[in-house]
Amino acid sequence: MIDAHHHFWDPSRYSYPWMEGDALDPIRRSFGPEDLRGELRRAGVTGTVLVQTLSDTAETREFLQVAAATDFVRGVVGWVDLTSTNVEDELDALLDGPGGAWLVGIRHQVHDEQDPDWLFRDDVRRGLAAVQARGLAYDILVRARELPAATKTVDALPDLQFVLDHIAKPRIADGHDDLWAQRMPALAALPNVSVKLSGMITEASWESWTAADLRPFVRSVVDWFSVDRVMFGSDWPVCLLAGSYESTLAGLADALGGLSPTDEARVYGDNARSAYALTAA
Repeated sequence: MIDAHHHFWDPSRYSYPWMEGDALDPIRRSFGPEDLRGELRRAGVTGTVLVQTLSDTAETREFLQVAAATDFVRGVVGWVDLTSTNVEDELDALLDGPGGAWLVGIRHQVHDEQDPDWLFRDDVRRGLAAVQARGLAYDILVRARELPAATKTVDALPDLQFVLDHIAKPRIADGHDDLWAQRMPALAALPNVSVKLSGMITEASWESWTAADLRPFVRSVVDWFSVDRVMFGSDWPVCLLAGSYESTLAGLADALGGLSPTDEARVYGDNARSAYALTAA
């Protein structure tokens, strides 16, 4: 099994702009490899993808060294400034530096940009072309507002592998998200994008969510993308706000319903290995 999306962080060393408000107190502490190792062992997960939390290449450099020293981390989705005129040099410095072989993708918190079309800007597309040229994937972090720009971007770069994080964060707590449902099929129709079944329980009611709340969203995503382009991600330790690692995994399994052994292998490992060109795990 592969967990295609988790994080590490240390608030004593870095300031995390998104980690504000009393509601996030339960996760406002250091989380590292040894905090996750036992959870993975109990769940039968043998490999992971470690994902950036900061718009800072210093974090990415550290994550690459963590990956080189941690047996279960199989890849890192890091960050570079896609709008920089030096983006090619920044990518090459990461790839050629310590642990650079573990860099498998790049991500930016697009949903925090004021401009809903940020992802389709000319300077951003130039940065994405540099990502593509180096054989890396790009993680799309958006909500429904940014889906049209994401769709245009994926369509404009058919040779770049995209991975949509957190099923684009629909309003699961409301029971429906009409704008999300209207806009997702156009993105899913493009063959060079996969999607992570991740980050869902924190979009539901933290205190009372059940698999039944996730099910209509999960099944819609599987219908749109097919089982060949969906993958499990825990979003640990963010998921701890609404549940445990175990309940996150169990909730997804229940929402998916029964899968054939072949489809189960795709969702829980093979699709992540393919999207990120991971080494065997």
